[in-house]
Amino acid sequence: MENEHTQAWVKAAAALVAGVGLVIALAAWPPLAGPVVFAADLFIWPLDGVQTLAAPETRVFIAISGGLMVGWGVTLWKLATHLMPTDAAAVRSITMTGLYAWFAVDSLGSIMAGVPVNALANIGFVVLFLLAFRQGRQAQS
Repeated sequence: MENEHTQAWVKAAAALVAGVGLVIALAAWPPLAGPVVFAADLFIWPLDGVQTLAAPETRVFIAISGGLMVGWGVTLWKLATHLMPTDAAAVRSITMTGLYAWFAVDSLGSIMAGVPVNALANIGFVVLFLLAFRQGRQAQS
């Protein structure tokens, strides 16, 4: 029962990661960039419309980072689907090690870029997976 409950939570978290990645990747095409442009404007306060993400070099890195998030979300989904039923501890270890590595690099880069609020937002993804893995433990109790 614990594995099935944890598996459902991890899959939901993985789907959210992939979904956010897809929104980011689609922002490489200007007509679909609205949500990401708004997030950039919000993160780089004040809300002043200065952030447009219109430069080609910006759009290509948006496509790359969004694609990486989609791939990461799909990988986490596959780990939960195929490995979790037999080795939940390995899935947790693999997921959390990768998550902590991403968090450190992404957050440090955001701080160096002068956008520390993104480092705060990154905490949400860490908490999401900590909660996902904790739900299974609580279900067993």
